[in-house]
Amino acid sequence: MTYFIISITVVVSLLAFNNPALFDKLKFNAYLIKHSREPWRFLTYGLIHAGWGHLLINMFVLFSFGDFVESVFKMLFSTRGLLYYFLLYVGGILFSVIFDYGKQKENIYYNAVGASGAVSAVVFSSIIINPTGTIMFLLLPIPIPSFVFGILYLVYSYYMAKRGEDNVGHSAHFWGAVYGIVFTLVINPGFFIQFWRSITG
Repeated sequence: MTYFIISITVVVSLLAFNNPALFDKLKFNAYLIKHSREPWRFLTYGLIHAGWGHLLINMFVLFSFGDFVESVFKMLFSTRGLLYYFLLYVGGILFSVIFDYGKQKENIYYNAVGASGAVSAVVFSSIIINPTGTIMFLLLPIPIPSFVFGILYLVYSYYMAKRGEDNVGHSAHFWGAVYGIVFTLVINPGFFIQFWRSITG
């Protein structure tokens, strides 16, 4: 499923790079969703990206964490695991822009693209499953415990979303992460006990 999602996202993103009309048709725009009745934008924005760097980073992170989460879901839930993984990813796309929809539905100039919210959901699902794993940044090659990274990431995303001074979808990152946490705990509440025992020793 992870490789299928990456393949579809790469193909649609590449098509949209060379087709501005397609890009405009798929991007998230809360005003058009409300006033022009274009609800598909709640999901299709996750298939397109602002550029090569945006696409490659999102797909690399999804590749790095998605296969692990998908494997755990399949191990625990058998064939239902693929459905749960699909709902984790697609739900992350949808849930990560619900807040921005409420805030921006009268702003025709607000747009968003990219799978970052869904990728955040997958990353935070992996953190719940394996909180004592490590995460490293390319620019800071020091292993950080997954749960510590998760806390720092949530605080940073919330703070930057409040500031709203750059062109990054921090709100989508934050709410996608929250969705990933909640969804993972709902499908298997035992993850919470496992998580707590792991971080408390």
